[in-house]
Amino acid sequence: MPPVPPVPRRAVLGAVAAAPVLAGLPSAPASAAPAAAPAASAVPARKRPRPLRGGGDLGPNVLVFDPSTPGIQAKLDEVFQQQESAQFGNGRYALLFKPGAYHGLNAQIGFYTSIAGLGLSPDDTVINGDVTVDAGWFGGNATQNFWRSAENLALVPVNGTNRWAVSQAAPFRRMHVRGNLNLAPSGYGWSSGGYLADCRIDGQVQPYSQQQWYTRDSVIGGWLNGVWNMVFSGVEGAPAQGFPNPPYTTLETTPVSREKPFLHLDGDHYRVFLPEKRTDSRGVTWGNGTPRGTSLPLTRFYVAQPGVSAATLNRALEQGLNLLLTPGIYHVDEPIRVNRPNTVVLGLGYATIIPDGGVTALRVADVDGVRLAGFLVDAGTVNSETLVEVGPRGSRRDHSANPITVQDVFIRIGGAGPGKATTSLVVNSRHTIVDHTWIWRADHGDGVGWETNRADYGVVVNGDDVLATGLFVEHFNKYDVQWFGERGRTIFFQNEKAYDAPNQAAIQNGELRGYAAYRVGDDVTVHEGWGLGSYCYYNVDPTIVQHHGFAAPERPGVRFHDLLVVSLGGNGQYAHVINDLGAPTSGTSTVPSTIVSYP
Repeated sequence: MPPVPPVPRRAVLGAVAAAPVLAGLPSAPASAAPAAAPAASAVPARKRPRPLRGGGDLGPNVLVFDPSTPGIQAKLDEVFQQQESAQFGNGRYALLFKPGAYHGLNAQIGFYTSIAGLGLSPDDTVINGDVTVDAGWFGGNATQNFWRSAENLALVPVNGTNRWAVSQAAPFRRMHVRGNLNLAPSGYGWSSGGYLADCRIDGQVQPYSQQQWYTRDSVIGGWLNGVWNMVFSGVEGAPAQGFPNPPYTTLETTPVSREKPFLHLDGDHYRVFLPEKRTDSRGVTWGNGTPRGTSLPLTRFYVAQPGVSAATLNRALEQGLNLLLTPGIYHVDEPIRVNRPNTVVLGLGYATIIPDGGVTALRVADVDGVRLAGFLVDAGTVNSETLVEVGPRGSRRDHSANPITVQDVFIRIGGAGPGKATTSLVVNSRHTIVDHTWIWRADHGDGVGWETNRADYGVVVNGDDVLATGLFVEHFNKYDVQWFGERGRTIFFQNEKAYDAPNQAAIQNGELRGYAAYRVGDDVTVHEGWGLGSYCYYNVDPTIVQHHGFAAPERPGVRFHDLLVVSLGGNGQYAHVINDLGAPTSGTSTVPSTIVSYP
C-alpha cells in the first residue's frame, strides 16, 4: 500500500481556455423518419407548431470510426491534444467505434471526452491497444482527472495492463479488459476516483494510490490493494470483507440495478439500448450473448444540437420523443420538462446544460421509468433554487417495478465561472436509483469563493425507497447530503467538506460545530448505508473543528456499515465519526477514524 498523502487531493488550478471545435469525421447515417405525432389539439392548425422529426445528424463532435477508417490514431491524438488540460474548456467529444477489430491504437482520453463501442456487447468492438488516462498534464497527479468515460469496448492492452488513472466523474462501464487495469498514474502519483460497473477485468485491478473506489456488478480476476475506502457490490472475484484493515466493504449482490442506456448500431442505423432492471444483481449483463432489455430506433429521439432552445427541447418531449444531446453546451431559460413515462434523456460527450436566469435545469414528473444519463449540469450565474428535480414535492407513486434512474449525471457549481444554486439535486420520487453521480461545489477554477459559488446543499432525498450506488458529493456550504425519505440505502459515499470555510463561525450549525456531510433526518425510522467516507481540508482556517462526518437518529432501523472520516494533513479536525461516536482525527498523519457498525 502506498503512503497516505499529507496534502489535499487537489491543488488550485485556474480556468483553462476553451478549445476550438474540430471538424471531426462524418458520422454513420441516422434515419430521420418523423416520429408519430400525438393527437391533434384544439389549437387551430395555423397556430400549431410544426412537428419535430426524430433522428438526425450526430454533429461534428461525434467522431465515428470503423476498422477501415484512415488516420484513426492521428484523429485521436488531435482530440486529446485539445482536451488533455482543458479542465474548464468548452470542447466536448464522443469517439465512437463501429464493431470490428482495431490494431495498434492508443486512445488517450482527456476532459469531456467519451469513448465507446457501437456493438451490443463489448466484445463486438475490440481495440488491440489501450484506452489511456494518465496525468502528465498535471505533474503526475491524477486528482483532477474528471469528466470523461469509457464504455462498451474490449481492450487487449499492448503491455498487458491498461491505465485508467482518474478521479471523480470518470466512469468505466461495460468494458472488457483482457489483461490488467491500473487505476493510478505513471509514477503512482495520487488519484481520487472512481467508479466501475458492468465490466469484466480478466486480470488484476491495481488501485495503487486510489483513495477510494466503487465497483458494481462486475467480474474481476483480482484486486491489488486499498487505501481508505474500497466498496464492492455484486462483484465476482471481489476481495473479502475486511474494513477497516484492509479497507474493503463487500456486498454479495446489488439490491437493484439497471445499467445505463447506450448507443449502438443495427446495420447502418443507430439505436439506443435500454437494459432491463435487475434485482439482487451480480456479475455483468452481457456475458451470455445479447443483453436483456429493449432497443429504440433513433427515430424515437430528437437529436439535439448545441444552441437549441429549451422550448424546442420541451416541444420534442411533448410530442413523445426522447432526447439525445450531442456534445456541446446547452443554455436553457426554462426547465427541461420530462413528463412522459419511460422517457430517455441521454447525453453524448458530456453535453452540458446551463440554466440561465435562476431556472431549474431539468424537472422530472412523478412517472415510471424515466432514464437520465450521461450529461453535466453547470450552475448559472443567477442562483437556482434547484438544478435537477426528480419528481415534484410530495411524490408518492410506487415505481418499484420500473424506477427512475439517474446515471452519470454530474452537477457542478463554479469552476468554469461563477455559479450558484441552493440545492443541486432533489429526489422526491419513490424507488429512484441514483447510480453514479458527482455533485461538486468547485474548490478550484474560476468563480470560486465561499460566497462566490455559494451552494448550501448538494443532495436532498425526500422520496421513500431511494437507492444510491456510487454517491460522490463535495464541498457544500452546509449539508452535502440530507436524507428525509424512508428506507433509503446508499452503497458507497465519498465526500470532502468545503475547503474554503473562512472560520469556525461560518459553519456553526446551532450548537454543533459544522454541518454533517451525510445527514439522515430526525424522523426517519429505516435507513442503511455501506462504505461511506468524509474528508476535511480546511486550508483557510486549519483550526476549524467539524463535530462529525455523519448524523443520524439513534434507532435500530437506521444502520451504517464501515464509516470513516479523514483530516487531510491535519488541516481541520473531526471530533467524531457519527453523532458523538468515534475517535477524533488528530495530527498530520492523515489516518482515518473509523466505525465498523452503527448502532
